[in-house]
Amino acid sequence: MENLFRLADHEDFFARRCIMVNGPIIVGAGPSGLATAACLRDQGVPFVVLERAECIASLWQKRTYDRLKLHLPKAFCQLPKLPFPEDFPEYPTKRQFIDYLESYAKHFEINPKFNSCVQSARYDETSGFWRVKTVTSTESTRSEVEYICRWLIVATGENAECVVPEIDGLSEFGGEVMHACEYKSGENFRGKKVLVVGCGNSGMEVSLDLCNHNAFPSMVVRSSVHVMPREIFGKSTFELAVFLLKWLPVWLADKLLLMFSWLVLGSIEKYGLKRPSMGPMEMKNVEGKTPVLDIGALDKIKSGRIKEGDFFSKKGFPKQPFPHGWKGNAGLYAVGFTRRGLSGASNDAMRIARDIGNVWKGETKQVQKRTTACHRRCISQF
Repeated sequence: MENLFRLADHEDFFARRCIMVNGPIIVGAGPSGLATAACLRDQGVPFVVLERAECIASLWQKRTYDRLKLHLPKAFCQLPKLPFPEDFPEYPTKRQFIDYLESYAKHFEINPKFNSCVQSARYDETSGFWRVKTVTSTESTRSEVEYICRWLIVATGENAECVVPEIDGLSEFGGEVMHACEYKSGENFRGKKVLVVGCGNSGMEVSLDLCNHNAFPSMVVRSSVHVMPREIFGKSTFELAVFLLKWLPVWLADKLLLMFSWLVLGSIEKYGLKRPSMGPMEMKNVEGKTPVLDIGALDKIKSGRIKEGDFFSKKGFPKQPFPHGWKGNAGLYAVGFTRRGLSGASNDAMRIARDIGNVWKGETKQVQKRTTACHRRCISQF
């Protein structure tokens, strides 16, 4: 406790409201943050969730297109401790998934501090605590708050920020330019020619949606890509992959998956889609690149309604090796960065909660209540 009060030596300590958090801070109230909070609640560990938006799962609520459905079966997307409702379809819609997340937060009494944007997070070597500085904004007020905690859990997700590539001449282009997060529906593009840059799951589904609204999309593909059916012989491709990987080495599982995909989809190379030399599951493990699960766009490509081209820039995406990326040093954690979707986030959440819970339970058995003088602007949060 003596070390904690050395924080007061910093000049800016009294310049903002200070809150001491009795437990970890979770940054982000998306699926990853909610899952971690629920697991901590189950361990009996208090926490604080900081969210820069005014709602949970802001990416799902504000930055996804209308026709979006989960690409994997619901059994692989549900969060820990609370399954999807039984009457939900195998592939829940965007609205159903948001409803599930809202009921999940209510069920576990997770009440994030909304409109709280984290400006910086710094580990204080002297005290052994994290100092997390935030700016909280509402319509009429703006305030700075500094949280002090022992554990910091980063749950901002892999897709928290929009990335727009630098393309020569784009600023002079006379047409409309938008990121996929701004796209809602092809309704306003009827009869128009639209270039979709990227051939991931979003690019394929946006192109399909444009076709369904009688637009004329073309797709730019920057590199080779694995396109696979969402289901193979009535079974989820992802479920089949999980089953194969339990019994077979990755290279053999990949060969079988590609053979099954060829039986269902046929050859895709003649339509301008080149498969990587590395298999889909190996590529997922090594590079974090997810296979594209086709839900109808490939038929549009085959019919010529979606045209394709090549794009030559390629950037790496740094990540910690799986499965050890969830825990850092000095009480720092990361959840939802495994590139294994919601199931990966759920696994991270359970590992983090158990790790913190073990320490928490061991220490709280030995803690004796005592009263310590504290500056009146330093508020304990339980």
